[in-house]
This record gives sequence, C-alpha cells and structure tokens, in this order.
Amino acid sequence: MLQPKTAYLMAISAWYGAFGMQSVVFAWLVTIVLREPAERVGLAQMSLLLPGTLLILIAGVLADRIGQRRQAAWSQLFAGLMPLCLALAVYLQALSFALMVVYALLMGCASAFLTPARDGLLNHVAGGDVQRAVIQASLCQFGFQILGYSFAGFADTLGAETILVVQSVVLFLGVWAYLKLREVAPSATPENPQEGVLASLRDGARTVISNRLMRTVMLQNLAMGCFFMGAFIVAFPLVIREVFAGSSADLAGLNALNSLGLVVSLLALLRLGFVARAGRALVMAQGLGSVVLLTAGLVSNQPLFMFLVFIWGICGGIAMPMSRTLMQQLAPPAQRARVMSFYAFSFMGAGPIGTLFCGYLADLFGPQQTIVISALCMLLVLLLISLSSPLWGSKLEQAQAQAE
Repeated sequence: MLQPKTAYLMAISAWYGAFGMQSVVFAWLVTIVLREPAERVGLAQMSLLLPGTLLILIAGVLADRIGQRRQAAWSQLFAGLMPLCLALAVYLQALSFALMVVYALLMGCASAFLTPARDGLLNHVAGGDVQRAVIQASLCQFGFQILGYSFAGFADTLGAETILVVQSVVLFLGVWAYLKLREVAPSATPENPQEGVLASLRDGARTVISNRLMRTVMLQNLAMGCFFMGAFIVAFPLVIREVFAGSSADLAGLNALNSLGLVVSLLALLRLGFVARAGRALVMAQGLGSVVLLTAGLVSNQPLFMFLVFIWGICGGIAMPMSRTLMQQLAPPAQRARVMSFYAFSFMGAGPIGTLFCGYLADLFGPQQTIVISALCMLLVLLLISLSSPLWGSKLEQAQAQAE
C-alpha cells in the first residue's frame, strides 16, 4: 500500500515536473516564437501570477472547509486539461499573444486553488518532523523541475505540442496520487457559508498580523516575489534572447541550473539535519542570493552568468524551506491552510507587481540593469528586516511553542 508521504511527494513531483515544462515552453513561445517585446513578456508572465493574488486567500478558506485533498485533486485535474487545449491551438497554427494570456490566467487559477490545499496537507503526512518533510517536498519540487526543464529544452526539436501533451499526462498522474491520500476532516461549516468564508479570512488575517515573526516572514516573502521572481521570469529570458542570442535549450539550461543549485542545498540540509535558527539561515541565504543576483546583472559572459544562476539557486534552496518551515510551525492546526494561503499570497501577490515592474524596467534600461536594480531593492528590504525584526534570533522550538 502506498504510504501517505510517498503519495504526497508523488503528487507534488508531478505538479512541479509539469511546471518545469511549462516554465520553459511558455517563456519560449512568448519570447522567442512570438517575439513579443519586454513589456508584453512581463504582462504574459503577470497573467500566470495574477489569479493567485485574487483567489488564493479564498482558496485557503475553502480548503479548510471542503477538504484539502479534494480541492488539490480537482485543481490539478483542471490544470491538466489546459496544456491539451494549448497544444491543439499550436497544432492548428492559431497561437497568439491573447491566447497565451488566457492560458496563463486559467493555469494561474488552478495553481491558486491547488497551492493552499497542497501546503495544508503537508503537516498531515510529515510524521512529526515538519522541517524534514518540507525539505523532502522541496527536493522533489526542484528535482522534478529539473527533469521538466530538461525535457522542455527539446521544444525546438520535438515541437511545443509534444511537450504540452506530456505536461498534461504528468499532471493527471499527480491527480491519481492525491486520490491515494486520506482526506483531512474539514473544519466545521457555519450556517451562512458566505459569512463563514469572510469570517474565516478575518481569523486567518488576524492570526498572521498578530504574530510579529509571521509578519516578518511574510514581508521577506513578498519582497522575494516582487524582486527575485520578477527578475527570474522576465529579465532572465530577455538576457538569454538579447544578450546571448539563445534558444529554448538555453532557457531550459538556465532553469535547470537554478533548480540544480536548489537541489544541492536541499541535499546538504537533509544531511545536516535540524536547523534550529531557521530565521538566521533565511536572512543570510537571502542576503547572499541578492549579492549573487547583483553580480549576474553585471556580467556579459554566458558561462559565468549560468554559473551565477546555479549559485543563486543554492541560496534559494536554503531560504525557501526555512521560511516555509517557520510558517508551518507557527500556524495553528485548525487554520493551517488559511495561514499557508496568506504565506503563498505574499509571494504570488507580489509576483504580478514584480513582473510588470521588471518588464517596464527592462523596456527602459535593458534586462541586465533590471537584474541589478532588483538585487539592490532586495538587499534594502533585508537590511530593514535585520535591523527591526526578531527573525535573526528566532528558533524553531520557539515558533512551535507559539503555535501550541
């Protein structure tokens, strides 16, 4: 019989493997096939993230109320249908910028409903060791992203239709894995469902706002979504196109090297064991990552640029599981999906702002200058956090005690 954690890891592996394919194919179709200008590249990438800003908080409440496994399975099923539709459009030679935006919005909706449900399930399969489960989940995430990136790098040879069909099949495999999990008992439903959703949102917001450490983690996550994500999904593909005259294989290599760096640091964390001062590790990793990003914006040698992307990934592989572990430990069990939806909202909500910000900056100054500006902004935020918050000295035992 399939163990709960194994089924969970299979489900998220399927999602992120498919996500890796999408990251390359979507950027390739918009940037290289359609040859859209920087401003429209930013708009297309924003469309992937905008639904998360609008829907993820409500999605977190619904996951607590109707069942996290059920919501995750239905969301991933819907997501699996979208690449098939896009593959048909490519086959019929009906590809357009407007169609890419519609596809992005629909996939963004699926991700918005999936994310809090999937994150809420993690504690139920962790077996009492949340930090280890977070690192294992992150390892599956980035490891399978590398596979997705690598496969999508053959888009020039295989064609976008083939990549998109495989993406759908992988997503459907993830739905099967979710169905192997036992449903988590949903929270009690009040008599007035509409009032209940609003009240649940207020309760979740009150829980996050009242906790100083949660607020700080949310702030750094928001800054990362705005400056790091914006640079990565808008400025980086433009550097590949305009500075290095690259192809889909170069885009795939860029994404794969970043994820490989993440995997290297996650494996190191697994070997190291429990990290007590997760807040300090988070700030240090983000600070070093900002310096590496700044350096990447100043180089014009492609192998060196790619190497810096790999080092940047190593920093991210430390920062992301530390911030996620802190939020998982701080969240009250009855509000876990809601709290994690606010956590995801802080990242995904900043994403559309970051992509538009970086798109317009790239249009005005160029993609490399955009990377430099993004890195400087992130360094400023981290300096303010280090001087004014308890994140530097926080310990996971203290976080868990607060939640209990």
